[in-house]
Amino acid sequence: MNELFAMAMWAASLAMMAARIAFQPQRAKLALVMNKVRQGLWPAALVVIAFAPMGQAHSMPGRPPAGAAVEERGVIDVPHDGVSLDEAVRKAESQYRARVVRTEVQDEDGRKVYVLKLLSEDGRVITVRIDAATGRMR
Repeated sequence: MNELFAMAMWAASLAMMAARIAFQPQRAKLALVMNKVRQGLWPAALVVIAFAPMGQAHSMPGRPPAGAAVEERGVIDVPHDGVSLDEAVRKAESQYRARVVRTEVQDEDGRKVYVLKLLSEDGRVITVRIDAATGRMR
């Protein structure tokens, strides 16, 4: 029994050696290709690492540059008295059963007014004006 096991092990080791010899040229070619890939990835990785802080800083909250088109829906507006922009959006969406697609804050006669553009399921565009102090829709 031990002799049979020894012969099986010997046959397996011969098969492994034959496989190594047979695939040696492909292994060498693959190693060359992988070295080229690694050489190309280093500069790309360095560029990504170099610009990562800029992307992070760009995504941080702050004042937008003058003239920039900014969607205010994601910003939480904390009201002093009255209605926040998020509350106004929720109120308009529930009343008109439509999605707000654009928001704008305007100053009308010294009062803050939210101007919301909604899109209904049937494709109609609805414009709603909400007084930020009272929450009244117009």
